[in-house]
Amino acid sequence: VQLQASGGGSVQSGGSLTLSCAVTGFNVGTNWVYWIRQAPGKELDWVSSISHRGNPYYINSVRGRFTISRDNAKNTVHLQMNNLKSEDTAVYYCARDTSGTGSGPGTLVTVSR
Repeated sequence: VQLQASGGGSVQSGGSLTLSCAVTGFNVGTNWVYWIRQAPGKELDWVSSISHRGNPYYINSVRGRFTISRDNAKNTVHLQMNNLKSEDTAVYYCARDTSGTGSGPGTLVTVSR
C-alpha cells in the first residue's frame, strides 16, 4: 500500500493549488483516504478525508476553501485548495489514516503573505 502526494508549490496568500494523491495497493472507491499536514515545528494534523461512500470531511479551518474529491478510474484523490492562507503552509500527506499510514514523503505547500 502506498499513497504518493504531489502538486505542492509556493503561492501567495489568496492563491490556489490542487494536490493529487496517487494510490496503489487499494481501491480509493471503496476505502477512506485522508489528507494530513505538518506545519513547521508542529505536529501532524488531519485536514480532510473522503469516506468509502464518497462523503467529504474537513477540519473547520479549511471548510469552504478546500475540496476533496476522487477519481476512481485513476485511483487518485485530489485536494483543491483555494484562498490559501499563510497558516496553510505545511507538508501535506495523503494516507490511510490520520497517523500517516502508507504515506510517502509528502508535498510542500508554502503560502506567503
